Amino acid sequence: MTKLTLGSYPHMLGFEQLERLLERTAKSGNEGYPPFNIEQTSERSYRITLAVAGFAENDLSITVEDRQLVVRGRQRDDLSDRVFLHRGIAARQFQRSFVLADGVDVGDAIMENGLLHIDLTQTLPETIVQTIKIKRG
Repeated sequence: MTKLTLGSYPHMLGFEQLERLLERTAKSGNEGYPPFNIEQTSERSYRITLAVAGFAENDLSITVEDRQLVVRGRQRDDLSDRVFLHRGIAARQFQRSFVLADGVDVGDAIMENGLLHIDLTQTLPETIVQTIKIKRG
């Protein structure tokens, strides 16, 4: 069985980037940690909220790489002088990725009560009508 790609369809010109985006999204396979919410805060704005209890602002990094929002967390290991009788709270690192559509910009990031809020806004491209002149060959 052959794999059909968007390039196989003659009326779908220039959609190779969309195909790569879908493949990248499928590969991102985040395990579910940390848990997150995505909410629509207005007609063209969104908020991603990640539960990052135990992480300080210095333990977190937020970057946009190739239209992909990447949130990384790594807690500092300052436990050398502490003795645990039971350790049920894991201090594990994470990486959570979100693919952004064209026109979606990352705004503020706010840490509040163990929750990291990242605001996104979407700008709509203006409609452009272009007339192509036909030349004589």
